Amino acid sequence: MDSTGRPTLEETAMAMSRREIAKDAVQQGVEAAITTGGRISAILFDTARRVTTEVGAFGTELFEITEASRRAGEDPDDAGRVTPTHPQDH
Repeated sequence: MDSTGRPTLEETAMAMSRREIAKDAVQQGVEAAITTGGRISAILFDTARRVTTEVGAFGTELFEITEASRRAGEDPDDAGRVTPTHPQDH
């Protein structure tokens, strides 16, 4: 401090430098957190998309099985024939 009790130019510059370093550290920390959050969000969205695709494929398979069963029931070659529904009925 100078004779008036005020900080010297050097002391002010040093304090400013410390604040600048602290600000930079906080800024880098926030940027890292946002980047990580973005990456995690991308992973979650991709996972949700993949799950939706698989559920859709499963639904398509169920629809195809149902349609095949319906068509098999309408097959005139099978008229009067009883198809066992359980393996032990063979």
